[in-house]
Amino acid sequence: MIRKIIKINEEKCIGCGACADACHEGAIGMVEGKAKLLREDYCDGLGDCLPACPVDAITFEEREAPAYNEAAVLAAKAKAKETLPCSCPGTQSRAIKREETAAIATTSPCVSRLSQWPVQIKLVPVHAPYFDGADLLIAADCTAYAYGRFHEDLIRNRITLIGCPKLDEGDYAEKLTQIIADNNIQSLTIVRMEVPCCGGIEHAAKRALQTSGKFIPWRVVVISTDGKIVE
Repeated sequence: MIRKIIKINEEKCIGCGACADACHEGAIGMVEGKAKLLREDYCDGLGDCLPACPVDAITFEEREAPAYNEAAVLAAKAKAKETLPCSCPGTQSRAIKREETAAIATTSPCVSRLSQWPVQIKLVPVHAPYFDGADLLIAADCTAYAYGRFHEDLIRNRITLIGCPKLDEGDYAEKLTQIIADNNIQSLTIVRMEVPCCGGIEHAAKRALQTSGKFIPWRVVVISTDGKIVE
């Protein structure tokens, strides 16, 4: 049938993922850093994604396309609730592509350097594609609040995993072992606070590295409660 449907200009797309987040039907996804219309029958032609795009890379066109399949959309949403941690769409795994420019580096020292989502150890998928060839940062969550240059000095160019060994239930070691063993991790940086209870995340990461059987460079960074690197 001929109907109105979205069109994505891949040359203009900057890979921010805003359109995929805005598409309540799940018709849009991120593929190799670009937005793609993955399911034409999921696109209702209403265009919630258009205003979300910061570079006007999405427009409407009228062409031959399958009819909007509301039943399939509802079924996909129900299935996603069963498989996502906490049944929350916000936990869907995705890479974050950032533009590195001289202007950003000199005028915006506080720009985010986070390169993936989610970051919580319990929520991150074990086989997420961004783990391939990654320099991995495993950090106690308080460290980002204590150390002012956390993004520039520690998150930048790394895949970030955070947790609180005192307040979170369970042990991280098993999942961290899977991540290290099943992916091509290049290096490991462990960041913890100087307080004794924060040692749990260091022990879990070290145990995971040993159990994985991998031999990769690793280091531990210790942050003081007044925001200084002490080790």
